[in-house]
Amino acid sequence: MKVLVTGAAGFIGFFVSKKLAEKGHEVVGLDNINDYYDVNLKYARLNELGIKKDDAEQFNVLTKSTTSTSFSFIRLALEDRENLPNLFKAQNFDVVCNLAAQAGVRYSLENPEAYVDSNLVGFLNILECCRNYKIKHLTYASSSSVYGLNEQVPFKTSDQVDHPVSLYAATKKSNELMAHTYSHLYKFQCTGLRFFTVYGPWGRPDMAYYSFTNNILANKPINVYNNGKLARDFTYIDDIVDGISLIIEKGYIPNSNTKSNASVYNIGRGKPIKLMDFIKTIELNLNKKADLIMMPMQDGDVFKTWADTTELSENYNYSPKINLEEGVGNFTKWYLRYQNQ
Repeated sequence: MKVLVTGAAGFIGFFVSKKLAEKGHEVVGLDNINDYYDVNLKYARLNELGIKKDDAEQFNVLTKSTTSTSFSFIRLALEDRENLPNLFKAQNFDVVCNLAAQAGVRYSLENPEAYVDSNLVGFLNILECCRNYKIKHLTYASSSSVYGLNEQVPFKTSDQVDHPVSLYAATKKSNELMAHTYSHLYKFQCTGLRFFTVYGPWGRPDMAYYSFTNNILANKPINVYNNGKLARDFTYIDDIVDGISLIIEKGYIPNSNTKSNASVYNIGRGKPIKLMDFIKTIELNLNKKADLIMMPMQDGDVFKTWADTTELSENYNYSPKINLEEGVGNFTKWYLRYQNQ
């Protein structure tokens, strides 16, 4: 199977590209390598996939991996309405996994234009390419943030999600609506995945667990919002990638909520963890106490996330396996190794 993975230099996209290539699929990774966070981390991920920095820096040049016969990479933005269709025309993809997006709830308060460009304009371009180049199945990243002010837990895909509390969440809800419309009009299949707080090695520095680890080791305090009275459905990266791989390989399966050829699934651990327990687990693995600064609730944040993954388990045999202790342990070991290179 020939697969386009967008966001291939990003956290989840890197691991999905690696997994699919190792399983023998022909993978083309795409990323614009923006500077939302340290680009050296993005280049380091690509290096793990056999793409050298000098090659990755070139725009619109498809480069073959030096270590894998199954992976190649192109630096390109989803907003590039001219060159993205040229890529689809030249490569004849079977399926697309769209993980490229401007991420981050808090950053959307500061730079809303970036979210419109990448998450709305870019996603529209992906849909247009899927329509025009006969893509069988589009799997794309949504987010648990779409649940917004929803107070009923666990979150179910049948819940109303009409009250997002950040522009990032609003763009992800818009993606779901756009995918539904295109699948209805143009008869191709779409699967949206609402990710729940993904963590692990090679993660994003703007994520709380990453910055907590960094600050603890640097003897800097960490800000803990809502006085620590928050809970998240922390999900280890390997479990997320296994779920995405199952969906791509098994193909489109509608869930009970489906009204056309577009389904949306939750993908998470299915077990909320208190923020303070997560911090304590990091402390144990670093053998070092955190200096905590208790802060009020922040705009755009929610109190608890909790995924109901029943339908993903039933339809795709999704079964997360990595518990908090193992997952945080894997991350801290990687972090110490990466920082000391």
